[in-house]
Amino acid sequence: MIGEKIRPTQGIEGARRATEIPWVEPAKGGSSVQPLRVYSPDPEVSEKARRRRFSAEYKLSILRQAEACQEPGSLGALLRREGIYSSNLTTWRRQSDEGILCALQPKPRGRKASPRNILRAKVEQLSRENDRLQKRLKQAELIIEVQKKISQMLGIPLEPSEKGGDA
Repeated sequence: MIGEKIRPTQGIEGARRATEIPWVEPAKGGSSVQPLRVYSPDPEVSEKARRRRFSAEYKLSILRQAEACQEPGSLGALLRREGIYSSNLTTWRRQSDEGILCALQPKPRGRKASPRNILRAKVEQLSRENDRLQKRLKQAELIIEVQKKISQMLGIPLEPSEKGGDA
């Protein structure tokens, strides 16, 4: 009974099949079925996707071809054939309108390299030393103020220093 309910799907319209396996019709005049070819996906995985870079000449040629497209759908066909997006075309048109050929070159990614300033390291070192000496000076002035107050409280007269310090 089960065998009676199951029918072969060859010739039934609207039957679904796996997307990777092609449909094979039986040979005319014979009942033998051709073997199915099974496509297996490539197991290799590329190391890292690479960013596409377009030269200025390529961009200009695509812009010329896009301007030549007059029929409806021809621009879309051009974009599909070249594998680019309409946003690329828009960006390239804007850059071309600016009139700068170097603007059509791809911009380098990442942080912009700052020009090396030879004196910058020396300036930073001197500013750190200046800050350190300012702290020591404040500490020394605080100690001197405390000594003055203690001598006033104990009634000890301060003698003027030999080097001309204030008393």
